[in-house]
Parts: sequence; C-alpha cells; structure tokens
Amino acid sequence: QWRNESFKKIEEDYLETIPEEERDEKAPLVARYYHDVEKEAVRRCILDEGIRLDGRKTDEIRPIWCEVDYVPGPHGSAVFTRGETQALATCTLGTKLDEKILDDVLNQGKERFLLHYNFPPFSTGEAKAQRGVGRREIGHGNLAHRALKRMFPDNFPYTCRIVSDILESNGSSSMATVCAGTLSLLDAGVKMKKPVAGIAMGLITDYDSPKYAILSDILGDEDHLGDMDFKVTGTTDGITATQMDIKCDGLSYEILEKALNQAREGRLHILGIINETIPAPREDYKPHVPRIETLVIPKEFIGAVIGPGGKIIQGIQEQSGAIVTIEEEGDHGNIEVAAPNKDAIDKAMALIKGIVAQPEEGETYTGKVVSIMDFGAFVQFMPNRDGLLHISEIAWERFEKMEDTGLHEGDEVTVKLIEIDKKTGKFRLSMRALLPKPEGYVEPERPARPPRRDGDRRGGGHRDDRRGGNRGGNRGGNRN
Repeated sequence: QWRNESFKKIEEDYLETIPEEERDEKAPLVARYYHDVEKEAVRRCILDEGIRLDGRKTDEIRPIWCEVDYVPGPHGSAVFTRGETQALATCTLGTKLDEKILDDVLNQGKERFLLHYNFPPFSTGEAKAQRGVGRREIGHGNLAHRALKRMFPDNFPYTCRIVSDILESNGSSSMATVCAGTLSLLDAGVKMKKPVAGIAMGLITDYDSPKYAILSDILGDEDHLGDMDFKVTGTTDGITATQMDIKCDGLSYEILEKALNQAREGRLHILGIINETIPAPREDYKPHVPRIETLVIPKEFIGAVIGPGGKIIQGIQEQSGAIVTIEEEGDHGNIEVAAPNKDAIDKAMALIKGIVAQPEEGETYTGKVVSIMDFGAFVQFMPNRDGLLHISEIAWERFEKMEDTGLHEGDEVTVKLIEIDKKTGKFRLSMRALLPKPEGYVEPERPARPPRRDGDRRGGGHRDDRRGGNRGGNRGGNRN
C-alpha cells in the first residue's frame, strides 16, 4: 500500500511541475504513459543496482512466519505467512466413502487426496461478490495438488482433504498453499514421505543486452512487471511440480539452470523453517479423528459379510456404530472399518471375524439357544452358524424330555464343537463334553432292537407263503 502511494505521489509531483494552464490538457497523457515509465524504472533498478521494489536483493526471501494447530476443529491446520501473502490450510481425514469419483473422458477412478484452493476477494482488499470457482482457483489448486500428492503416503487408509484459504495475497499464493498444506498434513499426523515447499521465481531481462536478473519469491508487482513467473515445488532431494509463464520469446539453458539452482536454495531455506515449526508428523491422530482398521478376507466371504440386500453389513453398522466398506481386489476382499472410538471398531471387527471365521472341531464357543426341538436344541455358536445340541449331549445324566433339561430359547450356553459332518457340513455340539465326568459313570446301553416280523426277506422267507396257497403251474389260457 505504501509503495503504491509513493508511486502516486511521484506522479502528482510531476504534474505539479507542468504549468497550470497546460496541466488539464497533459494530465490524461501522463496517466496513460506513467505506468510504462514506472515499469522501465523498476526494471532498470533491478538490473543495474540489484535492488527490488521492497528493497530486497534478487535472491532474498521475504520474512516467514508459520504456526500449526491454528484452528481447533479440523484434524490438522496451519497458517503460513510470507511477507504480505498468507494462507490458512486445514486438513480433514475421512473414510473410503468420502473419496472423489473421477469420471473424465480419459480418466476414471477414485481420488483419496483432495485439495481445494480458495482466493476470496478480501485477500486483495476487494469487496466484490464471489461468482463461483474461476480459472485461478482451478489452476493454482491443481498445481498445489500435484506438488503434495507425490509425497502422500501410498497405503494411507484415510481420504484426505486440504482446503487452503488465502487471507492476504501479494505474490505466489499457490506456493504458500503448498507450504501451508505440508504443515497441515504434518499436524494431522499424516506420515508424508518428505515435507514439500514451494517458491515462485521471476526474471528481468534487458531488451538491448544479454543482461538479466533472476528473482526469488516475487511480489505481485514483480510478476506483473517481469518477464517470467516460474513456480517450483519440491523436497530436499528434488522437484515435485513446476509451472512456468513467460512473456519473452524464450529462455536460454543458462537462465533456466540458474533459476532452478536459485529456487533450490530458496526451497531449502523454507523447508528449514517448516522443520523448525514441526520437525515430524504427529505421533498419533487428534482425538476427534475417526479411527480406521482394515481386514483382508477371502473373496468367497464377501457375499456372506454383505448379506442379502446388504442386510448383514447394515446390521453390523447398526450394532457397532461403525462405518464398514468392502472392496473386491483380485482374489480377496479389503474391509475398512471406521468409527469415532476404538470400542465401536472392536465390536464391528468381532462381528465380521465371526462371519469369516471357520469353525474348528474341538473348539469351545459361547452361543445362544435359537430353537427347542423334541430331540435337542439348535444353538447359534457363531454368526449365521447354528449347530445341533442333542438331548444326550446336554449333561451326563439322561433326560427323557427337553422340558427336563431347563433350556429355553434365548439362553446363553457354552458348547464344544465335537463334529462337522463332512458330507452335509452340519455341526454337532456338546455341553456334556465340557463337564467333568461323574465317578463310576457307565455309558447306558442302547435298548435292543425289536425282532423283525416272520418272512423277513433277508431271512430267506418264501414269497409263496405270504401270498397264500399254491398258485399252480397252469394259470389258465393258451399261451402257445
């Protein structure tokens, strides 16, 4: 602001030197050509004296101030200020249901890392209404997204969304978004491969000579008056994204090499400040971050977990309060369970493991009596798995009727799986096998089977005897 006022004061002082009778006539011409003179004066000052608009040297970076955990609500937040440019970034972590579905002409799939860049009018002191997302928001957001995505962990279970709001802007707000985004990711506990920083480089060339000057961390006016806007993002080891706009006919390899080397020096300086602010990602997520656990199951169990019309998986979510998602991948299924607390996750995981677990002979289970029959009871000892508890397997003593056993529907019992029928897959359960055998107990003998009736076919009886009488050799009629 003070710089614009100073330029305006120079223009007013020049108008004062014009005779009053000619001032009204020449004032429009001064207003028309003053900007060209101002532009040339600034460029000559940088080329000849190495002094920029704000008094910095060509490779000097504006003062930086940053802070993490700036907003209590999001899962991670940070503010990054460089000179008169400030970005507030927030990071929130979601489940698989929050993924962005990509449905472009040449690109279909899902995106788990999202970044939104907002440039409100107040950041440049304007009061105009916002008319939706413009080209600036799309372009700058895409650049920052590409810069950070390469360092996003590969097997991260969460969907991550960064929102960067530019609070004030005077040059390279997209690079401030990259730096603030890195800080917010680290504050959220995202284990980035390496921190990322960004810097905008500028260029001033002399039209009449090969002289040039490369500027680090350009201002908005230097972007307007200069010949290049070269944005470079990266880590301590290399570059993750670049974007270049030039107004001259082209760049020599010498200029490009120097610009990249100077950008690396500035990037390392910024990364050093980021590391001082937060040296490493948070060890644990904040309390209000949803917890996520994953489970891999065989492909053939996916249908059993989902159930007819999604009945089983919906029941798991209702009972546990967790969000359960399943994705088929190759010969297995990936299950993701998300909930605000560990108890809900543990309950959902137990229900799922009960469905996909294989019953084993000799194992002990706690189940519930689901029905009573004359010959025994059916017990649900695992989710969707019932077994027969025969009346003879309830206790060591003999019961004639189920009413004498004291079992009722809904009773919780502990049983042992004593047999799995290899042909039918049915389960035989026993409570008696878990009880101590009484002393002197003798297994009751089975009652003898009653004798068969006379004429047992296996006994060699004569069919003629059962039909009665002799049928005779000639039964009438001439068969010849």
